[in-house]
Amino acid sequence: MELFKQPNVDWLGKKWYFLGFSLIFSVAGILSMIFWHHIPQGVDFKGGTHITVKFNREPSEDHIRKAMDAAGIHDAVIQRISGGGSAAGFQDVIELPIATATDVNHDQGRAAVENALTNNFHDSGWSVQAVDIVGPTAGKQLQFQAFLATIYSLVGMLVYLWFRFELIYGVAAVVAVFHDTLITVGAFSLTNQEITLTVIAAILTLIGYSMNDTVVVFDRIRENLAMNRRESLSDLVNRSINQTLSRTVLSSGLTFLTVMSLFIFGGEVLHGFSFALVVGILIGTYSSIAVAAPMLVAWQDYRAAKGKASPTLPAGRARA
Repeated sequence: MELFKQPNVDWLGKKWYFLGFSLIFSVAGILSMIFWHHIPQGVDFKGGTHITVKFNREPSEDHIRKAMDAAGIHDAVIQRISGGGSAAGFQDVIELPIATATDVNHDQGRAAVENALTNNFHDSGWSVQAVDIVGPTAGKQLQFQAFLATIYSLVGMLVYLWFRFELIYGVAAVVAVFHDTLITVGAFSLTNQEITLTVIAAILTLIGYSMNDTVVVFDRIRENLAMNRRESLSDLVNRSINQTLSRTVLSSGLTFLTVMSLFIFGGEVLHGFSFALVVGILIGTYSSIAVAAPMLVAWQDYRAAKGKASPTLPAGRARA
């Protein structure tokens, strides 16, 4: 199915606009991570107690917060994860700061919450449905493991594209994916949303999705290089992007509609996961065209200016 009939857009002619767009969002995210909100971490990474409480009647979040403050639990994060009729009950999630969960006493946070609820909600029935405790040491280990998972995925993709195409193709693709990850994490920092393990899973998902889009464009560039070696690389890359534009917009557009529905209707529990996918798919689709391809052309133009060989066919090339 062709969404666009023979598009002829000069993508590389707009590379400076793309660069400005990327710099604005990248720098804003970096500034937020350094000076403003830093990188907001969920209980999974900073440590703490995550308690799910079910109430027989809908509670007031302000009442809960005042009860926590009176019990000495300050800055507790209270989230509504589901609500229903009297049969279903109402559920609130109470997240406690790191000070309530130490490697010495993991029960301190739960006991403090139960005492506060007993003293302030004795008239309305409530019950603890689940308790998840992450100590500071375990939280640091999860941070390190999440970092390693991201780095290993990027290195693995670089090695694969190095053998599949050429080193510059792998470098361009990994830089584009790093650009996507930086902007996505920056979006969480700018909006002050916590990053949890499910968000890391979403980031790893969008890394693979963005890389797939980039490989499609690179593969078409390789095919066109094999058939026409006299065309300038800029024109050839523009033609390759235009030839894959319908496929890119259709696949990314349908996926975007799905994750947008998840973001709107998925509730608080899936909010971080779906937000990462919404931002990541938009930026990932953009970077395949606006970051990876211009970087490839810039490198080859630099080689040509230095008097080196003209652009070569990637690995697995066919001769015209």
